[in-house]
Amino acid sequence: MKPDRKVNGGPVFIIDGARTPFLRAKGKPGPFRASDLAIQCGRVLLGRQNFDPTELDEVILGCAAPGPEEANISRVVALRTGCGDHIPAWTVQRNCASGMQALDSAAQNILTGRSDLVLAGGTESMSHYPLMFNSGMVDWLSDWNRMDSSINTLSWTHWQNSNSGSTTLPKTRPGG
Repeated sequence: MKPDRKVNGGPVFIIDGARTPFLRAKGKPGPFRASDLAIQCGRVLLGRQNFDPTELDEVILGCAAPGPEEANISRVVALRTGCGDHIPAWTVQRNCASGMQALDSAAQNILTGRSDLVLAGGTESMSHYPLMFNSGMVDWLSDWNRMDSSINTLSWTHWQNSNSGSTTLPKTRPGG
């Protein structure tokens, strides 16, 4: 912030923090969605405070990939942590920095006098992240899916071994 810029709010303090453990899904979607993790973490965090969650001015959460049941994940978390339906809640998305962006947005709102008390943070459940493929990969997977299952397995194994982690399409298409 520039030194000559005037602000209405006072200093910004982070009064507490909480986090969930790192989880691994091992190839399948894990048992928890991003909102599940944030709700459990938020309940513990808010339970330690000397104010009621309904006293918050807003809830800001960062999440790069909320699921279809949690499009505005911040709103879902605000409601399920007892903040009430009168508290504004909004989600920010900034790849690899959504949680930090939520904290920055909260600090800016406090500095400018828009808010006094904000619940802010980030959440993610990468095992529930939607897989997006380009049209070439979709075509290849569609062809592969229609093939005989024994050829399917051999083709996939060969593709994995020959590409060694490459994200490019196989040189030959299944079935042709």
